[in-house]
Amino acid sequence: MKILIVHRGVIPVFAYGGTERVIWGLGKALAQMGHQVTYLVHAGSSCPFAQVITLPEGGDWRALVPRDTDVVHMQYSEGSGFQLHKPMLVTQHGNSEVGAPLPRNTVFLSANHAARHQAQCYVHNGLDWSEYGPMQPVARGPAFHFLGKAAWRVKNVQGAIDVALAAGVPLVVMGGYRVNLKRGLRITLSRRVSFMGMVGGQNKLNTLRQSRGLIFPVRWHEPFGLAVIESLYFGAPVFATPYGALPELVPPDCGVLSTDGNELADAVRARSFDPQACHRFASGFSAESMAQRYLGVYERVISGECLNDREPVMRDPASALDWQRPGRYNHVER
Repeated sequence: MKILIVHRGVIPVFAYGGTERVIWGLGKALAQMGHQVTYLVHAGSSCPFAQVITLPEGGDWRALVPRDTDVVHMQYSEGSGFQLHKPMLVTQHGNSEVGAPLPRNTVFLSANHAARHQAQCYVHNGLDWSEYGPMQPVARGPAFHFLGKAAWRVKNVQGAIDVALAAGVPLVVMGGYRVNLKRGLRITLSRRVSFMGMVGGQNKLNTLRQSRGLIFPVRWHEPFGLAVIESLYFGAPVFATPYGALPELVPPDCGVLSTDGNELADAVRARSFDPQACHRFASGFSAESMAQRYLGVYERVISGECLNDREPVMRDPASALDWQRPGRYNHVER
């Protein structure tokens, strides 16, 4: 099969970039299966296993689609009225605007993500775990971690900090800074909370290997949650809210889901989980399994089938959802 992947971004990703990491793993897995992959992406991209075509800034790219392409896999939506002379599907990576219709051939990232858009078709994200290296069980340090764009209030880094302080454990924040002036002022004074900024590469992987768990009390419906499966892959259990896809990603033997900060703090302080069980579960969200699922979707699109029974539309806002802050901290600040 000859597959064109279209994305408004640069590949490969060097630090942050969840979508880029996913589509890189997808293309690599498809190529290893014998399919011909081409990326249509922004200037500055390169790829050893696929052809790369430069996506024009703000221009119409349809004339750049190779004539022998079997299916075009877009990673963003051009709108429900967009037409192409080739079979086409769109992966919706985020939460869309309420009431804005998406193309019928839209694929979502989880069962919850699809259902909230009144749709049926979804494929769980997967990652190329070979790029993460082995789990490498080590003596874990005392700290838990938060991983995400802390400037996004729906990610609720303040909630993660509150849970860690209530539990009396150190917290490492990856994806944020001690003083935040974006989307609302936040200043974290506690020295039990450290900040790594926007971190990637081995620094990120080493922090995950040494962490005792992910504290992730998001206040929106996560479409998927790469931070969750990355943490589980390294044996770190997850303490989070039960929103969006998270119940699909965190089984009872891999963490605790609750909207009550006190309950999460108690679990962080007292509950233990088998790192190997967490690792085994996360390993199932691989680029190879994702590619196999997409191949089935490609065949449906090429045969003329519509992936959803109507244009998907988000009914309700994805945020801001309920969150109960933990009570008074049960440790002495130093």
